Amino acid sequence: MEVSSVEEIKEGMRGAEYLCDDSIATALLLAGRMNKPILAEGPAGVGKTDLAKAYSRMTSLELIRLQCYEGLDEAKALYEWNYKKQLLRIQADRSEGGTWEELEDDLFSEDFLLPRPLLKAITSPGRVVLLVDEVDKADVEFEAFLLELLSDFQVSIPELGTVEARMMPFVVLTSNRTRDLSEALRRRCLFLYIDFPDAARELEIIRLRVPGITEGLARRVLAVVRYIRQMDLKKVPSISETLDWANAVRVLGKEVLDEELIESTLSLLVKEQKDLEKVQANLKTLARQALD
Repeated sequence: MEVSSVEEIKEGMRGAEYLCDDSIATALLLAGRMNKPILAEGPAGVGKTDLAKAYSRMTSLELIRLQCYEGLDEAKALYEWNYKKQLLRIQADRSEGGTWEELEDDLFSEDFLLPRPLLKAITSPGRVVLLVDEVDKADVEFEAFLLELLSDFQVSIPELGTVEARMMPFVVLTSNRTRDLSEALRRRCLFLYIDFPDAARELEIIRLRVPGITEGLARRVLAVVRYIRQMDLKKVPSISETLDWANAVRVLGKEVLDEELIESTLSLLVKEQKDLEKVQANLKTLARQALD
């Protein structure tokens, strides 16, 4: 799907069940036009990962995801050799009496290569969406490797030579800011900060993502969630948790959010025990928020 304007992006993303504001839609448009990665930062649960997924749905491009974590290295992100298959090939060669030179050339060919997400994105015959999720969790050394890859969209495999991207992938990197990323990586990307949406847009998200919810219930759910987010919690409810709670209340057939209902379903919203205790101590206030 070719898009030519911010409004077209917003409309297309809405069709993929993601509501964009102008800044998000502009970043998507520019990233596609300029072939630059997007670095999406913000609190956990505001829709950074869903941004790449929705763009993939909107454009009908394959999504390739690399989930980052401490200790992630090139082998797990780029490629590995299929050692079991190589061993079977060696055993077969012994019975056939081939030379080692011939065998070595065969063993380190593409037939024995296991592409991981980054190599898959580079070698894909068509354009893909590459999601590098939670890049801040990866080590600094891996970030440096990633920067080099994103600069040239090519990689050197010693046994095969340089592999260049057939089509430039659309790249989204996400970060929850658990550590500072390098200035070099930031310069390479279009920076996009995604925060919790304002009340009007979050209400629209609830309407869009929770089919059948009444206007009154959507507003009451939102009032409770936004009040909880103002509390001093280790982890405030994310948008996805808000949607889960709204869905649960709708499924239960409730329209009034009283203390009993809030307490019985609170674990859908608050996922830390100490946070749960703090919120439970304010049930009367939460129930009043749902009535205003």
